Amino acid sequence: MPRVIYFDCFSGISGDMALGALLDVGVSLDALRAMLQRLGVGGWELHASREVRGPLAGTRAYVVAPEDHHRTLTNICALISAAPLPPAVVERSIRIFTLLAEAEARVHGTTVDQVHFHEVGALDAIVDIVGVVAGLDLLGVEQVFASPIPPGAGWVRSAHGPIPVPAPATLALLASVGALVTADETPFELTTPTGAAILAALATFRRPPMRLRAVGYGFGARRMERPNALRVWLGDMDDETDDDDQDRQDRTSAGHSSSGGSSPVLLETNIDDQPAEQIAYVTERLREAGALDVWCTPIMMKKGRVGVLIAVLAPADLEDQMVTILLRETTTLGVRRRTVERYVCERDIITVTTPLGPARVKRKWWRGELIGAAPEYEDCARIARERGVPLMTVYQTVMRRLEDASSVTEY
Repeated sequence: MPRVIYFDCFSGISGDMALGALLDVGVSLDALRAMLQRLGVGGWELHASREVRGPLAGTRAYVVAPEDHHRTLTNICALISAAPLPPAVVERSIRIFTLLAEAEARVHGTTVDQVHFHEVGALDAIVDIVGVVAGLDLLGVEQVFASPIPPGAGWVRSAHGPIPVPAPATLALLASVGALVTADETPFELTTPTGAAILAALATFRRPPMRLRAVGYGFGARRMERPNALRVWLGDMDDETDDDDQDRQDRTSAGHSSSGGSSPVLLETNIDDQPAEQIAYVTERLREAGALDVWCTPIMMKKGRVGVLIAVLAPADLEDQMVTILLRETTTLGVRRRTVERYVCERDIITVTTPLGPARVKRKWWRGELIGAAPEYEDCARIARERGVPLMTVYQTVMRRLEDASSVTEY
């Protein structure tokens, strides 16, 4: 089951609120500091403290760093790319800053190359953004979701002088992804450009069904009459939780997806003029947005050009969102679509206790018969990192212990 997180922005979102919420939900402060030290930039400190705001207990995180501004997107991307960070952390962090640069360029009527970051180019903002992405990686989060956003109202100071709230860059970021915005007009900046960029780059704006594992609260600096907090829900989402109740009933009985409105949609498009790394980015975005599966197939196109067929299997209610991603993120001029029917095995999750630590295993059933089992990658990868053993060894150990019924617990 993919690990997912839901940003419940009942009082907005900022970089420090997101950091605090991730620490509150289980990220190790020491592990996060160690990850951020890989940036190779000194002079900053990351602090966190437990606080109580009104009825809520949570974590306040804040970065102490010297004031340094006026970095360009090129400067920041070079800094992050040179750091020995996990590839997903590098890619997601650069994506956030790229969206920020595009928003600033639109607001100021310039180009991305000419944008000089001010507040969001400072070292504390870089630590905030990379820290949030690193925290998601440490939690093993594969998909990010978010609630509608309350932007706030009033005025706020900036390097360009007083600007209206929501800040122009915040609105540009939220508009770029069609984010849902609430009618909350609290006379403060509830959602900052940093917070908006994190969600615009990483999140799908809906609340997913999930098996809830933990809840965390991250507090902002401002003291308000109501709790100035960001809540995160951490959980696991089955591959098919986006299907509706009828489709789920079909799977648990005959194992056949219905031919009615719940049938998933297959979207396809051919690409022959786009770099491979951009295709990889598109497939990641589609999965994050809720696709059931995404795959690419090499094809031969006209004039002997080698191309790739991108195929997306998606829940019917997400079809428009998937088509939008394909049209915006690729060079294609059109997308083919058709509904499909499926035979889908029932699945359950068990936990196997091994000498290396507990790991989840997904079991596959067909009409009441157990026909397969596979260890969960995230659990095995975590054990391999913590124990310093090969990933293959962890897989083999889990499968051997799976045969011992005493080592298994259901949940």
